[in-house]
Amino acid sequence: MLGWFKKKLNKISEEKITPTAQPPRAEPAPPAQTVPPQETAGVEPPQNASLLQRLKERLAKSRESFIERVDNLFLGKKVIDDDLLDELEEILITADLGATTTQNLINTARARVKRQELSDPQALKNVIKEQILGYILNSERPAELVMPPEGPFVIMVVGVNGVGKTTTIGKMAHKFARSGQRVLLVAADTFRAAAVEQLQIWGKRIGVEVIAQQTGADPSSVVYDALDSARAKKYDVIIVDTAGRLHTKVNLMEELKKIKRVMDKKVPGAPHEVLLVIDATTGQNGISQARLFNETVAVTGLALTKLDGTAKGGIVVNICHEFNIPIRFIGIGEQMEDLRDFDANEFVEAFFSAGE
Repeated sequence: MLGWFKKKLNKISEEKITPTAQPPRAEPAPPAQTVPPQETAGVEPPQNASLLQRLKERLAKSRESFIERVDNLFLGKKVIDDDLLDELEEILITADLGATTTQNLINTARARVKRQELSDPQALKNVIKEQILGYILNSERPAELVMPPEGPFVIMVVGVNGVGKTTTIGKMAHKFARSGQRVLLVAADTFRAAAVEQLQIWGKRIGVEVIAQQTGADPSSVVYDALDSARAKKYDVIIVDTAGRLHTKVNLMEELKKIKRVMDKKVPGAPHEVLLVIDATTGQNGISQARLFNETVAVTGLALTKLDGTAKGGIVVNICHEFNIPIRFIGIGEQMEDLRDFDANEFVEAFFSAGE
């Protein structure tokens, strides 16, 4: 579990969270603007496989498109030649590791072969694995660079439409609430009534307060009023949901800058985390989203959703290497416990575990 999350979570074990279905979309929103906290129900211990085994199962599509193809390529090969490296390069690119990351991996392999440090194809697989792990680990950030020394921990969540942003917020809030933190959700997506409704359903379900205003209200004003109230009530964690938007729309991206300025004005140093949610199934389009959102609001963390439904798991490596931004969460399923705190060693181990 990442250091920044440890400080707020008291190391709540994910094994203690019972799989739960997603909130029903058709459920009507509560009539009040603010949903009062409710007690969460007791949680039964799981009866399913270990977390690592579940992660391996959920990454099956990505693993089949990558490591099983690598194993087939190396089968029966005794030497590393140009043809083998060319075929390996194609596999890496189609696994969505990206051109730049792939080229770096292949160049390193060629250099080691040339220096006669590497000759066995099976050893090459381990070299690739070690390099990939290194790229991911290099993107991680110490907790002290994120956590405020005092006061509420403010998280601003951004992303395009349809990536699972509000669902990710609900699952994050559940993690914090389960650790005993006082959590406030802020519905700053005022363009869609359904967005406010969905966040209110999550708040009611997990027992946390949601602050919202009418559809069409100025998002910055919602955030300003929410932070004013939150500081007075001494909340530990504030998670702000912003409107999903196309990353190519300049005026909408400018609005994010305004929201961020308002946060800093009301709570100096906020937001302490700008979390970008990306749908892993979009592949290289996720790289474009990361680039533009990072240029606009300086993204400090990433959540990758729907990794269980894609063969493009290599995007994890690509984003880490390309932007040096840490991945905080990965979504590997529909259940509550399927929003996982990202662990580089665990991910790489699952990614390379062919046939398990």
